[in-house]
Amino acid sequence: MSSMEETKLAITQDIETNPIILFMKGSKLMPQCGFSAKVVHILRELGAEFETRNVLEDDQLRQGIKEISDWPTLPQLYINKEFIGGCDIISELYETGELKKLVEPYSKTCSSDT
Repeated sequence: MSSMEETKLAITQDIETNPIILFMKGSKLMPQCGFSAKVVHILRELGAEFETRNVLEDDQLRQGIKEISDWPTLPQLYINKEFIGGCDIISELYETGELKKLVEPYSKTCSSDT
């Protein structure tokens, strides 16, 4: 098995085992690009519990996630094993309230709007 195949297998396992995972530049504690920072902020606003993977630490991870999703840009968000999109799509889903519905089952706060 090539190292890229191993990387893609690891990515697939991450997607399958983490209800919400964000492949991004940097970490949720220290995003290293504005788009990644915006998605982290949105997920935190929604109280989502999520994992991140820093694509800047591994070129194969960076390339592999793009090939798996067939999406050219980062960050990339997966919820419940499904590719949701990048920053623009996440922002749009957040504005319409759709993202809240997707992350609610994996949220720290399960309260309704007051």
